[in-house]
Amino acid sequence: QVQLVESGGGSVQAGGSLRLSCAASGYTYCMGWFRQAPGKEREGIAIINSAGSTTYADSVKGRFTISRDKASNKLYLQMNSLKPEDTAMYYCAAGGVRACYSGSWSVGSGMNYWGKGTLVTYSS
Repeated sequence: QVQLVESGGGSVQAGGSLRLSCAASGYTYCMGWFRQAPGKEREGIAIINSAGSTTYADSVKGRFTISRDKASNKLYLQMNSLKPEDTAMYYCAAGGVRACYSGSWSVGSGMNYWGKGTLVTYSS
């Protein structure tokens, strides 16, 4: 069992930046960030495998960067140029090999462990 704890959420103004962190209690091959806005379904933002290869959702490509520190079992999400539609609860997730190579990664297929989330809100 892997425990995941997110941190770093908060309120950010137009065009601002925020860095989310996720502390994992153990190693997993695949890790990722997901979000769920009010009234919407959860969506995948980005995933990263053990070798550092990444995949992004089109909605955040070029603005968000996922990274991980395997030595400390930490996952990060650097968010730049934030927009109103980025307001959501952000979740860290972790899973095995299948999670990073699933054609349905954006819905969390293969992710076995989930954090409780950290809230990001856009402030105009």
